[in-house]
Amino acid sequence: MNWHYDGEVQIKKLEIQPFGTNCYIIVCPQSGEGVIVDTPGEASRILKQAEDVRVKHIIITHTHFDHLGAFSDIRDKLQSPVAIHRLEAEALPSTPDIILDDGDVLNFGTISLRVLHTPGHTTGSLCLLTGKHLFSGDTIFPGGPGKTGAPASFEQIIQSITEKLFILPDDTLVYPGHGEDTMLGKEKQEYAVFSRRARSPGLCGDVLWLSA
Repeated sequence: MNWHYDGEVQIKKLEIQPFGTNCYIIVCPQSGEGVIVDTPGEASRILKQAEDVRVKHIIITHTHFDHLGAFSDIRDKLQSPVAIHRLEAEALPSTPDIILDDGDVLNFGTISLRVLHTPGHTTGSLCLLTGKHLFSGDTIFPGGPGKTGAPASFEQIIQSITEKLFILPDDTLVYPGHGEDTMLGKEKQEYAVFSRRARSPGLCGDVLWLSA
């Protein structure tokens, strides 16, 4: 598990196998309130790390199975309200409590999480922003966008990234749904290289900015 604490927010990052999916527990240190972002698996491990947190919300970035392996167990145990984008709501194993849309805000303690609707990986994918901390789900990773299944979806995820994420400051820390963290400024620089090159109209799948 990795920790991040900047005096305003505490972030616990758990990498859950077998798909290396990240679960985040975001905590307000002043109040002890927090949220869980995604429920990939290993419910007992996630619950152990959240046992001292008053979990105000369980937030799901999108409904691919590798983000939901422990969903039912965690929801049953915590009984915390579940929040998800409206376009993903029907794909959850059980009905959500809170339907999110672009620009909505979830509050806990002194922390406000702003919802950014970033379709492309899925139609209802979302990112969450508090201060200079961006929880990006499977929308952006170190070195490239999330995986897309069709060229139209790839163009959509590029639009989401450039219009919703790249307007944020370069020193924004990015916490993706898999793998290591990154800085938004680095991704902007690599995307600039990508955007200057001609690309196939059929481009989609797993794409890297510097080698596509």
